[in-house]
Amino acid sequence: MNILVINCGSSSLKYQLIDMNDEIVLAKGLAERIGIEGSRVKHEAKGKDKLVVEEPMTSHKEAINIVLKSLVDKTYGAISSLEEIDAIGHRVVHGGEKFASSVVIDKDVIDAMKECIDLAPLHNPPNIIGIEACKELLPDVPMVAVFDTAFHQSMPEKAYIYPLPYELYKELGIRRYGFHGTSHRYVSQKVAELTNDDIKNLKIITCHLGNGASVAAIENGKSVDTSMGLTPLEGLVMGTRCGDIDPAIVSFLMNKKKMSIAEVNNIMNKKSGVLGISGVSSDFRDIEEAVKDGDCRAKLALDKFYYVVKKYIGSYAAAMGGVDVIVFTAGLGENSISAREEICKGLEFLGIEIDSDKNNTRGKDAVISKDNSKVKVFVIPTNEELMIARDTKELVK
Repeated sequence: MNILVINCGSSSLKYQLIDMNDEIVLAKGLAERIGIEGSRVKHEAKGKDKLVVEEPMTSHKEAINIVLKSLVDKTYGAISSLEEIDAIGHRVVHGGEKFASSVVIDKDVIDAMKECIDLAPLHNPPNIIGIEACKELLPDVPMVAVFDTAFHQSMPEKAYIYPLPYELYKELGIRRYGFHGTSHRYVSQKVAELTNDDIKNLKIITCHLGNGASVAAIENGKSVDTSMGLTPLEGLVMGTRCGDIDPAIVSFLMNKKKMSIAEVNNIMNKKSGVLGISGVSSDFRDIEEAVKDGDCRAKLALDKFYYVVKKYIGSYAAAMGGVDVIVFTAGLGENSISAREEICKGLEFLGIEIDSDKNNTRGKDAVISKDNSKVKVFVIPTNEELMIARDTKELVK
């Protein structure tokens, strides 16, 4: 079974074609700058030269059309006919309380996704556009929606409710939803496989650390808490997002600086985080280089990030009454030796002991804790596309 995985952003589209018989990636690529001058598709099929298609793409439909042509291209393609695509799996950011698991897409599902647009105005519209474009171009191919929020729907009410008037939750759905659920689910299942343990017997803290970052507490295979909230703004310090701050700062800035809500939102989402503190970059690699050159603000940005992640690990260990495994994943979690070391430093009282030699690893499955460490610490590269493909296979087979 060949499954095409689609991940639509506002002006981009990532994709993978996966042969689910052996879970092998047959082709992958990125359509970027959709609707913007200079749009192009970067395509790579297994065992073939890379292909770059530079031509105007005014819509996601046009982008998907180029992707499909690339997949069947005689020189650069991975399949001989579009009939070899058995199903399509779509990443959808927000499913609200409507979806606690992945679903086969039909009209009712699309309508329900549209009802969640207010909760994810930047993400759900392009997700829906991608689904509708695929439906038009490949009308007979079954499609599945896999939601970032679905995995966290297992959180207990005490974890997801905000201490606001309860009517606001009932009327507007204001509550913690959490994101990166597909990634947290994948690495928690993977670590159970690697330890040869039943996931239902494990207390796991997963740290998805990248430009966007979140931590999740996973008990008995289910998410019981997570750092992101109603939106992906809450929680950890991130590349450009502020994470947890005193909410009164919003009105304070509006009064003192005469800012609009849109201006404050722009600051919190695009000008804060490690970028805001360091003044250097939102890319952790650039900040790490600046620290080596003696930049004090860059060091403060990293110290703040490490400190907040450490606090979440401690709080989730308390919430679950202990922790058996910690997993680092995503760009920074998988590749930054120093970030993992600094985050775990001072957590020895929980039974977390990092082995410096084992921690000297990047981008592959690895145990980085000492052999006698009470809590096992892992690096596991995330694979959201494979998780989406597995769900799709399960639902359409």
